[in-house]
Amino acid sequence: MTRHDFEMVIGIEVHCQLKTQSKLFCPSSTAFGDDPNSHISEVNLALPGALPVLNKEAVRLAVLAGLALDCDIQQTSVFSRKNYFYPDLPKGYQISQFDKPICLGGHLDIDVEGTQKRIGITRIHMEEDAGKLVHQGADSIKGATHSLVDLNRAGTALIEIVSEPDIRSAAQARAYVEGLKMIVQHIDVCDGNLEEGSLRADINISVRKKGETSFGTRAEIKNVNSFRSIEKAIEVEFKRQTALVLAGEAVIQETRNFDEATQTTTSLRGKEEAHDYRYFPEPDLPPLVITADELADYKAELPELPAMKLKRYQDDYALTSHECKVLLQDVSMGHFFTDVISQVTSAKPKKVALWITGELNAAIKEKQVDFSSLPISSQQVADLCDAIDTGKVSGKMAKDVQVACFGSSSSVADVIAQMGGGQISDTSELEAVVQDILKANMDVVAKIKAGKTNSANFLMGQVMKLTKGRAKPDTVLQLILDAVKQF
Repeated sequence: MTRHDFEMVIGIEVHCQLKTQSKLFCPSSTAFGDDPNSHISEVNLALPGALPVLNKEAVRLAVLAGLALDCDIQQTSVFSRKNYFYPDLPKGYQISQFDKPICLGGHLDIDVEGTQKRIGITRIHMEEDAGKLVHQGADSIKGATHSLVDLNRAGTALIEIVSEPDIRSAAQARAYVEGLKMIVQHIDVCDGNLEEGSLRADINISVRKKGETSFGTRAEIKNVNSFRSIEKAIEVEFKRQTALVLAGEAVIQETRNFDEATQTTTSLRGKEEAHDYRYFPEPDLPPLVITADELADYKAELPELPAMKLKRYQDDYALTSHECKVLLQDVSMGHFFTDVISQVTSAKPKKVALWITGELNAAIKEKQVDFSSLPISSQQVADLCDAIDTGKVSGKMAKDVQVACFGSSSSVADVIAQMGGGQISDTSELEAVVQDILKANMDVVAKIKAGKTNSANFLMGQVMKLTKGRAKPDTVLQLILDAVKQF
């Protein structure tokens, strides 16, 4: 028996930080990156007499997430105290939801290399985040000499999306988390920033022999915060667990950490069960009631979901599935594409999409900006795409025009004029240039006449250089080939 005789069984808990200006139960700011312990309140510190007050905006966002994932929204849900000790949890408990969460059921459909799979969702519940431990003397908890506590994040509003154990590969796990990220970003519930911890995944993985239906003992890998790490953590943990089983040893139910540097998982602590947390209803908060009218308002507010937008892009714009996914993975890019499409006059949507996802995307990455802070307007890009479509500029010249537009309010037409005018397509103007280039490079002409037609590319390059990239490449090539015959 080998590792290939086993399959992995995976369930994922994804924590999404809700896009609220204040925390879940107090008015403290949720701003990221400020000085440690600068956004705390009596509630976060659990000072005597401090009482939680529920943030209504957090409720709205939680419901939108549930609707987007086809969950059943519970009109009555209850907050509970989840009791455990940790240095970044001053209260000694976390206010969460247990047996009566705000959302039940639901699903997310994923696509892995053309294979569709539906991943069930068990529940979505609301909870407050804990603080953050900053480890000193090492890049991770392993090897640290001491740790500092930053409570800025304590009390931040979260939803935890709990999947069914339906995932069977690292690729499926990645696709699932990517799909969740895309949805919460598109409905503007969470910014989805993995690097800042706005979206974090806890991965529960067990192994069993293929064909078995019972579950093995699971280990939980905590707070994995990149798509690459999700795949690698699952792969190394699967190897670890199958090696234990093959050696006749038991897999221990525990919480583990994925070490990016060593590409290993290491034990943190024994994995708790629900009863270990001694859940009981939060006495300072009444049950959360969502009326039928409120639920109807939330449903009316739900924007177009990624799956719907993908189909619309395919049907209306003739985009491929890959092109659609590239646009959808970056919400700001998708919004920019929509703005450009509404302003073009001749350029086809597919060509616009290819320019935005290709040349424009590469250019802004080089400048280390993104689509939320573009140095070029949608009108400028629309006019540029039209100029390419009508032959006013070549693809090469368009790149230069685009760069010239960065940080400028000038129109594309003005920029083209400032650069010496648009593309030269008039053959009479180009014929004289071609003749001069050929006369100066008779050795290359001889090679072409001998059948080495690829040598024409050198001559074309000379023409393009002389015309400052304004000549139409296909016109130049044909003029060269025709002129060579006369020599």
